[in-house]
Amino acid sequence: MQLEMFQFLTILLLTMGLGLLLTGLFTAYFGRGKSRIVGIVLAIVGILAGLFTWLIHAQEMIEFNYPFEATVWIAVEVIGAFIIGAVIALVIFLAAIMKT
Repeated sequence: MQLEMFQFLTILLLTMGLGLLLTGLFTAYFGRGKSRIVGIVLAIVGILAGLFTWLIHAQEMIEFNYPFEATVWIAVEVIGAFIIGAVIALVIFLAAIMKT
């Protein structure tokens, strides 16, 4: 069984939001001047991405009653979504920091 595109995008957005939140908080805490403002903005965007995803996904509850092989494939796909979301968040973070 394949992970549906909706599930994949949900995981991707939540991972990106968490990454932006964490990097934004890190930058806001350790940065000065423009970097601190960029960190605050990144943290806010991360929170908004998480809230947006939760609001869209709140109505659809997913039950994972899959056989073992399908569960392994889902885990691989989830890790792939995590990596893609984390890379997107890292690229956004680095682009924002390098502009300041």
